[in-house]
Amino acid sequence: MPELLSTKPIPTRDRLIFALDVPTKAEALAVVAQLGDAITFYKLGLQLFMTEGYFELVEELKRQGKKIFVDLKFFDVPETVKNAVANLSKRGVECCTVHGSQSIYEAAVAVKGDMKLLAVTVLTSLDRGDLDDLGFQCDVEELVFSRAKRALALGCDGVISSGLEAARLRSDLGEKLIIITPGIRPVENRPVDDQKRTVTITDAFLGGADYVVIGRPIRQAPDPRAKAEELQAEIARLFEG
Repeated sequence: MPELLSTKPIPTRDRLIFALDVPTKAEALAVVAQLGDAITFYKLGLQLFMTEGYFELVEELKRQGKKIFVDLKFFDVPETVKNAVANLSKRGVECCTVHGSQSIYEAAVAVKGDMKLLAVTVLTSLDRGDLDDLGFQCDVEELVFSRAKRALALGCDGVISSGLEAARLRSDLGEKLIIITPGIRPVENRPVDDQKRTVTITDAFLGGADYVVIGRPIRQAPDPRAKAEELQAEIARLFEG
């Protein structure tokens, strides 16, 4: 087994998280029905949050036995983030994202309960030029590592990180850290969308990721369910031999 392959006791099919980025609750439920048991874990982000029925959708997915990753990247004054995380922790979701300073992380950690708290490091849509524009005068990998190390020390359970930085995080911060890697693209899809720091699904897991998040490569496939099963088979070959 490759040295950095995750050893956490995660059901193999749960390691693929589908990004349910569609405009409406009705479309979301149609996608879930189309994918069936090919997907067990869903990420619900800002696009769906801005439509009606976000939490009704959460409850319906739970009723179907699905796991849920709420990706809203909470970032506000610590008390506001604390109250938001406390409310969400009662919803029975698996994990959520938070972003910001030490005081924000500390406030969120104090009320997260059993829900896993994931710190945002650097979005996979950002590259060195984008960081320059934002005023960060440091290497992308160093910024990711610094944020991940701080988040873990403050009690966060894991991070959202590109596969390009996952190997260093796993090697230096250990197996305890949960690493969820978005920006997964097959080689032929890499140049055609807004994701800049991308890796393949196999590279992500061999680099230490525990989970990968995939949306468009599945949703835009001629047969999304077949594509999801193809990716599940690729993951199974890595973790089950």
